[in-house]
Amino acid sequence: MTGHGTYTSLPPVKILWINPIGLSGYDQPMADLIAQIKEPRTTVELVSLAMDTTPDNLEYRTFEALVVRETVELARHAAKNDFDGVVIGCFYDPALLEAREISGDAVVIAPCEASLQVMTRLCNRFSVIVGQDFWIDQMTQRVHEYGLGRKLASMRSIRCPVSQMQKDPASTKRRITEAARDAIEEDGAEAIVLGCTIEFGLFQELQTSLGVPVIDPVFASFKACEFSAGLKKAYGWKPSRIGSCQPPSEADIERFALFTRTPPIGNRVVLKSVN
Repeated sequence: MTGHGTYTSLPPVKILWINPIGLSGYDQPMADLIAQIKEPRTTVELVSLAMDTTPDNLEYRTFEALVVRETVELARHAAKNDFDGVVIGCFYDPALLEAREISGDAVVIAPCEASLQVMTRLCNRFSVIVGQDFWIDQMTQRVHEYGLGRKLASMRSIRCPVSQMQKDPASTKRRITEAARDAIEEDGAEAIVLGCTIEFGLFQELQTSLGVPVIDPVFASFKACEFSAGLKKAYGWKPSRIGSCQPPSEADIERFALFTRTPPIGNRVVLKSVN
């Protein structure tokens, strides 16, 4: 064939991972995990938010709403600072569409959508393991928004708040195992999606013991972003900016004096590329 370049590998990319709360406690553990799975030539900046007051989780819609402005501002920051991709690191996918609208050429990925996209290639019916019962309504709504309601076998709760998940990993793993077995045996689930990014570090043992695919949303979203960012650089597959994907005009942004404050970055961890 003529008229086509030869590509041996995707080019190096620069990714912004947003920890969408104003506390830095999860930053280094998440960075340590990402360092193990990123491609050598990928650069990652992992940031948490600079906020006057902040919850330590986004379990409630109220808490989620409080971080929308900062998330949108960081998507704009990514657009203006040569980032190829952005990950919003919460399974609720907070402000995903808003961030995508203003991210320029940077692709924006979020854990729930990315995990479900992986799952669709592996099974016909899946269950999501969530932290608490009251998450189920919003999580179910999100699955339906992504067009996968007919594949949802169940939502199973481990009745554990986000703040406790990493304090006792053994207990968290036991609770997830029990909920996942019930989902498989009683609900007909053929794969399991971990419904919180703070359930990280457990999927491989769970997958071995359960005998079905177990999707970790940190792995799924980061690798999806890394791959999509590479496709953008290699083939020009960047976000559309017409029709429903049209962002506010630069004239309006200037007229309303938007994005004039310093980007709301609290803590930052940088993972450099290795040539």
